[in-house]
Amino acid sequence: MSTSRRFFLRNGAFALAGTTALPGFLVRSVLAQAASVAPTRRLVVIFQRGAADGLNIVVPHREKNYYAMRPSIAIPQSQVLDLDGFFGLHPSLASFKPLYDQGHLAIVHAVGSPDMTRSHFDAQDFMESGTPGNKSTRDGWLNRALQAEDLRRHASHTAFRAVALSADVPLTLAGQIPAIALNNVNNFAVGGRGPTSSPAASAFEAMYGSSGDRIFHTAGEETFDAVQMLRAADPSQYAPANGAAYPASEFGSNMRQIAQLLKANLGVEAAFTDVTGWDTHQNQGSVNGQLANRLRDFSDSIAAFWRDMGDSAEDITLVTMSEFGRTARENGTGGTDHGHANVMFVLGGHVRGGKVYGRWPGLDNDQLNQGRDLALTTDYRQVLGEVVATSLGANNLGLVFPGAAITPNRFLRLA
Repeated sequence: MSTSRRFFLRNGAFALAGTTALPGFLVRSVLAQAASVAPTRRLVVIFQRGAADGLNIVVPHREKNYYAMRPSIAIPQSQVLDLDGFFGLHPSLASFKPLYDQGHLAIVHAVGSPDMTRSHFDAQDFMESGTPGNKSTRDGWLNRALQAEDLRRHASHTAFRAVALSADVPLTLAGQIPAIALNNVNNFAVGGRGPTSSPAASAFEAMYGSSGDRIFHTAGEETFDAVQMLRAADPSQYAPANGAAYPASEFGSNMRQIAQLLKANLGVEAAFTDVTGWDTHQNQGSVNGQLANRLRDFSDSIAAFWRDMGDSAEDITLVTMSEFGRTARENGTGGTDHGHANVMFVLGGHVRGGKVYGRWPGLDNDQLNQGRDLALTTDYRQVLGEVVATSLGANNLGLVFPGAAITPNRFLRLA
């Protein structure tokens, strides 16, 4: 395989394929030079598609009406993993408890989009675009955050600046900054939303060859080298560090590969993936069942990622979201229907964790949104605005979330 010396020196991507064929002194030298261009902070975004049930994820176990409204699916108080005497985790989130206790994991409750739609498709688009209620937005909040970042934090950008572990580039990452979508490290697409019709190499060539941006044009040659390294790597041979054990699931695989990409010093600043299976209209379950199984995979995959990253986790921020929550009352089929406010997790080395943030609105009947849902008290853009400001240096929040008036004085002080 032909790989340019310049690419080795600037990106250290050989780490993805292993270094056993290179002399130790050369490996150390190249890694040291590669580290000099690695982003100082990285952001990982996880979208829980399908509307997760925040009330059974982070349980308000001291709310009497919670148990009255959910006679068959409520989490018994004796099995809730207590956090602060009022809130507690679903028992399937046991791997999150140490992260919370260590101060790495923060929780925001009664958070979500101010738009009142109960359509999965509209709500997901609104959350990903960062412009609730506006269907005309064609780019995503995370792409705009990369445009708004403090360029002094990064000496250079690579083709792997924005990566999605998904079949297509999601709306969250669509926009002016080129993004890469990978199903796995040997199969990828490039560009905007939708499948890539041409072979991957042609897509790279078209995108970078026609670009008027000097930085991205220069990166094209190195990108082809990166592609060769990605294809030469065997994901099955990647060995997670620190005893991390990822679940044998699609989401577990995605988190494993994000760790792999971040460790490879490819210049990843923002990584995105999603996880489905949250639309629990029927047979949701309580301590066990459909939601419990999804939560176990969700939390175990994220906890494995955190362990795998080791000391590098200090400079990573991970945030989760879902398009809306579920109804406060269970329905007649042992499930929950489309609701409103929800819960978000923020994990990171610089996060002030060990706390549930946000103003709790209560679950009395007269406190519910439209008499049926957890009411919204925190706009999700406040959380994301703080996250991108602290992790990416995106200080122009008017560009990231137009019309939202997100300013530092509205931050929850998560970091």
